[in-house]
Parts: sequence; structure tokens; C-alpha cells
Amino acid sequence: MYLLGYDLGSSSVKASIVDAITGESIASDFFPKKEMEIKSVKTGWAEQNPEVWWENLKQSTKSVLQSSGINPSEIKAIGISYQMHGLVLLDNELKLIRDSIIWCDSRAVPYGNDAFEKIGDEKSLSHLLNSPGNFTLSKLAWVKANEPEKFEKIKYYMLPGDYIAFRMTGKAQTTISGLSEGIGWDFKADKPAGFLFNYFGINEKTIPEITPTFGIQATLKADIASELGLAEGTPITYRAGDQPNNALSLNVLEPGEIAATAGTSGVVYGINSDSRYDTLSRVNSFAHVNHTKENTRIGVLLCINGTAILNTWIKNNVAPEGITYEGMNEMAAQIPIGSEGVSIIPFGNGAERVLENEEPNCSIHGINFNTISKAHLIRAAHEGIAFSFKFGMDIMNSMGIETKKIRAGHTNLFLSPIFRQTLANITGATIELYNTDGSIGAAKGAGIGAGIYKNAEEAFKSLKIIKVIEPKKEEIEATKAAYEKWLKYL
Repeated sequence: MYLLGYDLGSSSVKASIVDAITGESIASDFFPKKEMEIKSVKTGWAEQNPEVWWENLKQSTKSVLQSSGINPSEIKAIGISYQMHGLVLLDNELKLIRDSIIWCDSRAVPYGNDAFEKIGDEKSLSHLLNSPGNFTLSKLAWVKANEPEKFEKIKYYMLPGDYIAFRMTGKAQTTISGLSEGIGWDFKADKPAGFLFNYFGINEKTIPEITPTFGIQATLKADIASELGLAEGTPITYRAGDQPNNALSLNVLEPGEIAATAGTSGVVYGINSDSRYDTLSRVNSFAHVNHTKENTRIGVLLCINGTAILNTWIKNNVAPEGITYEGMNEMAAQIPIGSEGVSIIPFGNGAERVLENEEPNCSIHGINFNTISKAHLIRAAHEGIAFSFKFGMDIMNSMGIETKKIRAGHTNLFLSPIFRQTLANITGATIELYNTDGSIGAAKGAGIGAGIYKNAEEAFKSLKIIKVIEPKKEEIEATKAAYEKWLKYL
């Protein structure tokens, strides 16, 4: 008995087949091997053709079926994780109207900001938990204003994962979690945010059928099953955006639990048991995968744009030519905490929401030409990234989320001993690193939705801790002093 999970990103589509009994992944692959194209016709625009997602999903499916050698009929459920906040539009014949406007497209910012101003911050934040900002519904408002002929054709608007599920099953559906990530869910009224749809002049009938995040949502059509090499009638039993799904992958479901990633950008995702929000909208709040009206579970998302991208910049422009990331870590380890006075502010990858959408760019402070080396800059970069996490996590703490334990995948910057130890020291949190990813999490989510697992605890009992990082008492004061110096340069 097996489970199939997909993780639709903006660079690739990954598939994993998981043995439902052992919980182990028996096959994983992703396509394309080079990053998928992101079309940027104008500055700040980012679009992808959903048909490209579909073609790469087909290739990843074929690969994992071949490498696993299993009979497709043994796959009992399918789960889907996907890039958040994208917009996909279907017409009355359920055909694509245009390319998807994806998560990193910023054209809708003025529309969301205008709605926030006109509707009012108190109502927006108390009902939506966020400013309408650059989320999916604001992107749809942009289409209405700028492409009216396309807007008039809309039967349904969807998120990227909704579209993949639709291609598989022929059923147009979304979830409460999905609606909330698109800023279309009213948490006070526990229904779609009619006041925002009305403000934008968007008909609520464009919302697909709302289906539970976990459960039998729809089943594979015969022709699609044949196209994918899967069995007709295989159910889709789970879907979620990539960050809520990453949290699920790490078994982060209950209040106070924290999941983190540190790739090109970094995310800290914590669970809250009430609908508190940040009055300055520096973090985002969405319905988590296990949220219900009776059991409030809000995912509070902190995003730092300048994380591993700074480490890559240091590698390409500062570190010795040809050095590996492991070699950089070894160099940084020779430098004391605080990098002998060097502080790096890592915000060099666009506007930072945690800074109220300011764009200060990266800056380096405290260089003495007689004492500071490349190794100092490497360490200061890793410390600066950890300090930016701490800065944002303090906002989460003010919302009632205690950061006593952080769970993360053993990948990207969490491979850096300097970064992870600095983060543990400055936050006081224990960090647990696991060997998992989004497609494996989606597969296990499907197992929960199909009733194969009675709960998340059973689904993730095979989740193994690779490494635990505890704060080092003897380093805490020095780390705090370095952080206080860092804060002065913000």
C-alpha cells in the first residue's frame, strides 16, 4: 500500500511515493532538471504556464513509477502541495484563460493597498488577518482592471494546486486554507470574505466548490489516469500550500510549534490557537491545514527574503574561488562569535514585509581593513541571517507564539553550524533537523485524508530527527551582544 505526493514549486514539480506502512519514501524525482521558466514581461511581473506544470508533473510521475516498480493500483491516495498565492483562471468551458500570475509577481500591490485603505485596517486585519496586499484576490482585481475581456470570461479562479487537482479529476475545488492564503476567507464570519469580493467587484460564484483539506476530494478520471500511468479512481485526499504543507511535513500542527526553512528566502511558520494578528501586517496569518471553526489553528508566516541568497552572493563574490559551502562553514568556524565587530544586514532581495515593505538593501558594517578577512564576512553573513529570523520571531512572540522548539529540514542554511547555533543561542530555542520534504509530506497528508492513518501522530511516527541543536549557555551572552550591535544598523 502506497501514497503519492506532489510538490508543485515555481522551479520544479517533485513527486514521491511513500510506503504507507513504513512511512519511508521509496522513490522521488523532480522535473525539469533546469528551473521552470518564469515569464517577466515587465519589471515586477512573474507568470508561468500551468500546462508546463502539468507536463513536468507527468514526467515526475512516470519517473517514480518506473524507479519504484510498483503496480499503480497499489497507490491508495494522492496529496498535493503547491506554490502559494498564485492565480489560475478558467472559462466556462473550463479552459485556461491566461498564464498564471504566480506568488512573486508584485503588480497587484497597489490594488491590495487601496483596498486596505478604503476598507480600513481594523476590519481587514480582524476579518482577513492580513492586508489584502499582493495576495490572490488582489491579483484577480488587477485582471479585472487591466484585462476586462479576460475577466468577463472567468468561470472559476483557482490556486496552482487547485488547478493540478482539477486536471486530474475534472472537479473545480479549493479549500478554506487555500481561500485564506488568497485573502478570500472571513475568519469572523467563517465564510468567504464577501465584503472584499464586493469591494473588488468580483462575483463570489467564481470560487470553486470548497472541500476539506483532508478527505476524499475527488478521484482520477479514466483518461487522466491513463495519461499519468495511474489507476482510475485513485482519490485526491489532501492539498495545501507549500508552507502549511512544510509544517505538516514536520508534524507542526499545534499551538506553539514552529517550522522553518532557509532556502533562497527564509520562512518561520508558527501555529496559533486564536486569530490574533500583527497590527503592522509584518507577518501573514492563514488557516492552517487542521483549522476548523471549532478548533482554531492559524499558521503565522514570517518571510525573510534575504537568507541563502546572501550566502550564495558571499560565495560568488567574497569567498575564495572554487570553495564549497562546507569549506565556507569551516572558514567561518575559525572566527569568534560577533565576527570581531562585523555586522551584515541581509535585506538585499527586495522589499521585506517584516520591515513594513521597506527595501533597505544589504549592508556591511564594522570592517577594519587591518583585521577583517573573508572568513569574518562569511560568519557575519550567517549570523546576520539568524538575527533577521530572531527579529521577525519577536513579532510572532508578541502574538502569543512561543518559540521554544524549531523543526526544520536538514538542508540549505540549516546545514550551516554557524547559522543554526546562532539561531538557537539568540532565540533560546531547541532546533530539530529532519530528513523530509514537501512531496513526502503531501503523500503522508494524503494518508491522513484517506483514513489510512488515524491521525498525524501515526502518519509521522517514522519521522526521524537527524540532529538536535541546543543553545550553548557559554555562548549566549556573546551572541546577544552581537545581536544588539546588529540591531543598531537596521
